[in-house]
Amino acid sequence: MTLLLNPTILRLGTLLLIAIAAFIVGAFAIRRMRKSLAEEADLTALTPLSPDGLPVHSYHAVIQQLKQQKHELTALQQAERRKAKVSDTLSATVLTNLSSGVLFLNSSGLVRQANSAARKLLGFASPVGMRASDLFHTAKLEPATGASGLDEVEHALEPAMKGESTVRGLVLNYITPAGERRVLEVTASPVLAEDASLMGTTFVINDRTEIARIREGERLRQEVSSEMALELRTSLTTIAGYAQQLAHSRDAELARQLASDIAQEAAQLDRTIGTFLTGAKRAATSS
Repeated sequence: MTLLLNPTILRLGTLLLIAIAAFIVGAFAIRRMRKSLAEEADLTALTPLSPDGLPVHSYHAVIQQLKQQKHELTALQQAERRKAKVSDTLSATVLTNLSSGVLFLNSSGLVRQANSAARKLLGFASPVGMRASDLFHTAKLEPATGASGLDEVEHALEPAMKGESTVRGLVLNYITPAGERRVLEVTASPVLAEDASLMGTTFVINDRTEIARIREGERLRQEVSSEMALELRTSLTTIAGYAQQLAHSRDAELARQLASDIAQEAAQLDRTIGTFLTGAKRAATSS
């Protein structure tokens, strides 16, 4: 009894009980772990593996996900192609209905697109593949633009062709391959990419032939009017001089001569006015 009440013996007994309890708990945990590992091994044995070592159901799930992503990507691509087709159709429709000629030259200076108005104005069935120098080799700059000559046309278009700046209001005296003369107003604009590199150049061409013809007709009419005014003034001055002489003359022979001269000047004046009126009538009819 004294031995059992010894503190050392009590501590050793307590430690022994704790050790026994820990052993029992550890044995139970190990048994549970072994059972769990055995169940997982059985499950793995029952589930077939793919060649890559993944369970087949996982492999099929990955394949289905990839197929879904491919389907979504294909749908997006088709939608983008439809949008691009609609945009191209709209652009083509707008360009076709424009009265102005539109050309697009690539960065190499070759025509890649031309609407019907451009083909009609320039007189080419298909200018695709031609250079600007080939298109405008018969053109000359209007004197009002500050230069003239075949080389000056290409030089004037150079800033736009190099992507430096837009060339506006370039007026050309142009001769079509069929020999028809036209006055064309050209605006050339560079097309730049997001990185400021040159993608090409657009040309917008307007026909100013009728306007030029009207201006030329007005100029000629002004010249004719000025000449006529001068002739009228001269004739009226001559008639007035003859009339003054006739009023102060007492010589019958001289009076008859002066009257004859006045009649001749009046007839000449009538012919001048008649010629002017006929020309004005023809101009109004032709316009």
